[in-house]
Amino acid sequence: MAENCTRKLIVEICNAKNLMPKDGQGTASAYAIVDFDGQRRRTKTKFRDLNPVWDEKLEFLVHDIESMAAEMLEINLYNDKKMGKRSTFLGKVKLAGSVFVKAGEETLVYYPLEKRSVFSQIKGEIGVKVFYVDEEAPPAPAEPAAEQKAETAEEKPKEEEDKKEENVEEKKEEEEKPKEEPPKEEEKPNRPPAEASKSEDTTAAATPPPPPPEVENPPIAHKEEASSTKVVATKSKAETGKSSQLVINELELRSLSGDHNRIAYDLVDRMPFLYVRVVKAKRANKEPACPLHAKLVIGTHSIKTKSQIDKDWDQVFAFDKEGLNSSSLEVSVWAEEEKKEEQKEGDAAATAATVVVDNCLGAVSFDLQEVPKRVPPDSPLAPQWYSLESEKSPGNDVMVSVWVGTQADEAFQEAWQSDSGGLIPETRAKVYLSPKLWYLRLTVIQTQDLQLGSGSEPKVRSPELYVKAQLGAQLFKTSRTPVGSAWNEDLVFVAAEPFEPFLVVMVEDWSNGQLVGQAKIHVPSLERRTDDKTEPKSRWFNLVGAENKPYAGRIHVKACLEGGYHVLDEAAHVTSDIQAAAKQLAKPPIGLLDVGIRGASNLLPVKTKDGTRGTTDAYVVAKYGQKWIRTRTILDRFNPRWNEQYTWDVYDPCTVLTIGVFDNGRYKRDEAGKPGRDLRIGKIRVRLSTLDTNKVYLNSYMLTVLLPNGAKKMGEIEIAVRFSCSSWLSLIQAYGTPLLPRMHYLRPLGPAQQDILRQTAMRMVTARLARSEPPLGQEVVQFMLDTDTHVWSMRKSKANWFRVVGCLSHVAILARWLDGIRTWAHPPTTILVHVLLIAVVMCPQLVLSTIFMYTFLILALRFRYRMRVPHNVDLRLSYVDAVGPDELDEEFDGLPTTRSLDIVQFRYDRLRALASRAQTLLGDVAAQGERLEALFNWKDPRATGIFVVVCLFASLLFYVVPFKVFVLGSGFYYIRHPRFRGDMPSAPLNFFRRLPSLSDQIM
Repeated sequence: MAENCTRKLIVEICNAKNLMPKDGQGTASAYAIVDFDGQRRRTKTKFRDLNPVWDEKLEFLVHDIESMAAEMLEINLYNDKKMGKRSTFLGKVKLAGSVFVKAGEETLVYYPLEKRSVFSQIKGEIGVKVFYVDEEAPPAPAEPAAEQKAETAEEKPKEEEDKKEENVEEKKEEEEKPKEEPPKEEEKPNRPPAEASKSEDTTAAATPPPPPPEVENPPIAHKEEASSTKVVATKSKAETGKSSQLVINELELRSLSGDHNRIAYDLVDRMPFLYVRVVKAKRANKEPACPLHAKLVIGTHSIKTKSQIDKDWDQVFAFDKEGLNSSSLEVSVWAEEEKKEEQKEGDAAATAATVVVDNCLGAVSFDLQEVPKRVPPDSPLAPQWYSLESEKSPGNDVMVSVWVGTQADEAFQEAWQSDSGGLIPETRAKVYLSPKLWYLRLTVIQTQDLQLGSGSEPKVRSPELYVKAQLGAQLFKTSRTPVGSAWNEDLVFVAAEPFEPFLVVMVEDWSNGQLVGQAKIHVPSLERRTDDKTEPKSRWFNLVGAENKPYAGRIHVKACLEGGYHVLDEAAHVTSDIQAAAKQLAKPPIGLLDVGIRGASNLLPVKTKDGTRGTTDAYVVAKYGQKWIRTRTILDRFNPRWNEQYTWDVYDPCTVLTIGVFDNGRYKRDEAGKPGRDLRIGKIRVRLSTLDTNKVYLNSYMLTVLLPNGAKKMGEIEIAVRFSCSSWLSLIQAYGTPLLPRMHYLRPLGPAQQDILRQTAMRMVTARLARSEPPLGQEVVQFMLDTDTHVWSMRKSKANWFRVVGCLSHVAILARWLDGIRTWAHPPTTILVHVLLIAVVMCPQLVLSTIFMYTFLILALRFRYRMRVPHNVDLRLSYVDAVGPDELDEEFDGLPTTRSLDIVQFRYDRLRALASRAQTLLGDVAAQGERLEALFNWKDPRATGIFVVVCLFASLLFYVVPFKVFVLGSGFYYIRHPRFRGDMPSAPLNFFRRLPSLSDQIM
């Protein structure tokens, strides 16, 4: 951003809907007051209108562009006091500066109006567009500034008088209704004059001024500070003239703080590393320039820098101190000099060959016991010149710095690391971001002026057309309709930023399968909307046919990017992000998730090294929201220690953190130069809602991977998790808000359509991350996102069946308990039930209170027996122990199948047997509902006649007998003693079973 550029914030107040009547006559005369960065603007008053439309643009000057995201824009709606007793509050909206967009990207967003206090009666919403424009700053003349200052000084007394009148009226009403709207600030007695003046200015800025009669859109209480110093995180009310509170909360400060190292590694162990920074070397004699490189030797560790000519190396090396087998470090400098050697071959003449020889310029040794220690936030250690000891070429120097630090050191990420293979890109720790996904909705309306067929082809009497649209690899089409008819169908695509350039719309003739014409729609320039209240504009596009048909008709469509949806790119049961695609709908985080990936133990070998022994090169991938992290790869260790810590912003507590462990096979390439594949070691999931806030969970979890030959335990992983939340109120409010954004409920997508779009989004995320550098493998992303949840599996079907049985087991236990009461299996319990029945009948008003109190006591007693460890993947619940090898082989078989015909036939027969039982169960359930329906439609005249007579006598009986007596008698009859009970089914049950169903009408 150039220094001579200024930024203006444009706030367009469009309209408001369903406002609360405040003038005592069922209407309201609303106007808006907008505050931003110490500036205030006001709209015109719309008299007697509960749905006012302003369409006014208000301009604000952004004083500090870098801190704009920390500012708060506040919009207050008031009822004009000229139309009522006083300027009554109608609602407010607060927008953080992080949701502001550039000009051209703005959309109309409707925000619900918020209350000022608990007792405020507020309803409705306001439609606003907010965007900023960067302009070149013109030279500011001195005279207009003086005039503006004089005008401000003249307007200020008038505004203060109006505000004092409003304050007097407010105080009177507050005395009458003290509980309705308590005052925000109380006057402090005996204040100094300076504080009193500041307080009056603040009160004047917080109180809405009266609407001016003539001037439209004037600046109100525009106050600039003389001080050039600005505080980004917080601004006092006396400085800014606004009633805004802390803009950046503690969570954002903690995640964005530059001095984050003090708390960044509190969940993991500090690992000591020996850091060596080799900067450059200096030769004493002025010889011809030749490549130089430095060599570091610590015991069996030997590494050299890159060769440079007249350039600095400036390389950092990090050695794991626990793996060092020496107490001294030697740094030597070598010169790569060319020498000519004469070679004689037989009787031929002597030939001269150039040979590169490494010439040692000297070395310097360091005792590791005397190396200084450095812990952030200490400043980096300055490198120093050291003389190289050499007998052949004395006087050479090398600039080196050596210190002992931890993985929290700033130089660790870019350093050569001894435990991860050095500077191999595929073994380094990286952070990835999923692409920002949007839903693209294409509404196909109709076509006109179509030129079908050619003169040589026979014309179809009534051809049928359909529209096919393609975006990248996605292809959807509408239904078939005759020529001249309208479709009015929606086709929804998944679009990822940066967008594909064009959406291709094709019209095809179904009768002959020929293309009528096609049109291209520029995707990046499409309209972006955030709700369903603003319909996208429809447009006509010309269709281009074959080469001899530059014009084949035109098509009428509507296309837009849906920013009010969250694009589902994970399985529904493990979702970690529910934010809407539009930036304007972003919500502030409610907490922070800190994850410390400490290490793994007892990992099994998954490959062989040099064909002699097994080895594992393990690394960890964690995914939450759009942020993916990958730790560094620890080479050739079965008990690796990563000790890396990462932080995520949490927007919803009912989300899941996914952590997977993999073996790195991509850093080695085969003979053809292609990288290998990463192998799965295991995966765990942690649901945030099961964690206590501000508590550290340090546990080890079993890593299990499902293979075609069964489940295999691969080792354990040790992680530390902490979910911190500073506001309990925001956390509790999150449980009452919808899980998905508003558009998912206003214009919901069908289940089948959601599954198709979810699989498409998963493929797009997989492709984008695979194109990163270094790439995150396709097999890794698919394993983390559970892309195979929709694939048929006998194991998962059994697991889901037993889950249903487990839920219904509580009903079965209750039924057995009632049967025991009914059969007098335990007489004292049955007698107590008699007493309880009499108490319920005599005092029915205590039933609900007793039930809820009993529930409260049970749950309170069970609190001490709750799970103290976060849940992990349950092998018993997954049904991996009781599944056959053929069923596992079927689960790993892809589509289409690659197995032999006999195996496929056996699996098909097994599936048919399972489906037959489900078919019988569905038929029995349907028969019960059909019997109940047959009772009312006279399908069996005698049965329905009996039921009619019973209903007549029942109505007379209940008219005479009180309801309490009926309930008491029915209860006593149900739990009567077995000697008064028969062994055969009751008459009503026999009557119901004899009713007809539709089973006999099925072929």
